[in-house]
Formats: sequence, C-alpha cells, structure tokens
Amino acid sequence: MSTRYEMAAQPRDRAGKGVARALRRENKVPAVIYGDNKEPVLITLSGRDVSVEYNKGRMFTLLCEMKIEGGDKMLVLARDIQTHPVTDFVQHIDFLRVTKKTKIAVDIPVTFINEDQAPGLTEESGILNVVRYDIELNCSATNIPDTIEADLSGLNIGDSIKLSDVTLPEGTSPVIEDRDFTIATLVAPKTVEEEEAEAAENEESLEVDDEEGAEGEEGAEGEEAEGGEDAKEE
Repeated sequence: MSTRYEMAAQPRDRAGKGVARALRRENKVPAVIYGDNKEPVLITLSGRDVSVEYNKGRMFTLLCEMKIEGGDKMLVLARDIQTHPVTDFVQHIDFLRVTKKTKIAVDIPVTFINEDQAPGLTEESGILNVVRYDIELNCSATNIPDTIEADLSGLNIGDSIKLSDVTLPEGTSPVIEDRDFTIATLVAPKTVEEEEAEAAENEESLEVDDEEGAEGEEGAEGEEAEGGEDAKEE
C-alpha cells in the first residue's frame, strides 16, 4: 500500500484572490482542509515543498501528514490541485481530512506484468495497446492501493484484458460496475504499406484544410470590401 509524506503548514485567517496572489508572489501556495464534518481550515504551504511532491505525481493517491504550526498533525489527501496554465505552478490545493472511516473514489494506475510471457509480444511482434492507464476504485482513504496488476501471460495478438481479468486489491471495488470495460489489447504491428497509406491520408487532409483556409480568407476579404462600399454609400 501507499506510503505517506509530510508537509508543514502555517494557519491562514484570510481568503480571497488578493490574498492568494500575494502569497504566490512569495512562492507560497494557499490551501484548504475540509471534511469529517468539521470547519474548513485555511493554510499556507511552501511553494518549494509543494512542487517537490506535485512533481512526483502521487499527491492524489498518497496520504499526507500535515503539521500545522501551533496545532496537531492532521492526516489529509489532496483532492483538487489548481495549476497555472503556462508555468504549471501549483496555485491552490484542496485537501480532504481523512479518518479510518473515510471512503473515497480514486484513480489507481495499472501495471502490466509478465510481458515476456505473452506470445503476442515475444513471438508475433505484437503491440500492447493500452486503453486505460488507470482504473477508478472505491476504497478506504487510509488504505489506497499502489497499483492494479494486469497479467499478460499467454496472450496472443487479438486478445484483450478486461476488468474481469484483473484481481482488484482487497477492500476495493470499481466505480464503474455496469460494464466489463477493456483495459488493453494486443494488436498486430502496422505494415509499411499501412503506414505509407496513413501518411498519404494525413497529407491529403492537410492540403484540404489549407485550401479551405485560403477560401475562407478570400471570403472574409470580400465581405470587408463589400462592407466598405456600403459604408461609403451611406
């Protein structure tokens, strides 16, 4: 199961866009802790500490032991992370307060094992086409699985792995229960002829787009000219 990480936080008594912008200028990240039928707690985090954990890509599945200055440690889990659209700098985080009774839905990554025992890959030169890189599971917030293993042993080209083919971690259940969805398939490699045909189709598509774009520009210029004449007549 997942390990935990620690973060230090300072309490914050004010909210709002102005406060948030001021904190970000100081390389700090505003955040809030909610849940467990308690009042939300406003906190401030170090931008550097947040970047380190965020770049690991596990904040949504790893529990955090949050130590708030002047208070006790609190077990939390990141549920929403807002980032800057250009710099990807974390701008705000919503943390869920976690107890042993907390149940959540979380995306768990799929790990494919025994690729060397799949004839479709080792003997038939097939390709593993991954449809789902993760599966959303219902589980206890204090017992989040690290991964879901999908066994490729014995699979040939044309075979697939569905939800029913994997063993889910104990104490979990899939959020989607009404269908046996596909996780991955083994497909034949493309031939040289297929790749050339696909490239030709792409080139034709680009040429058509260019022609339509040129026609659109001419039409727009024509409309502008007509509009100009009308304006002069008035």
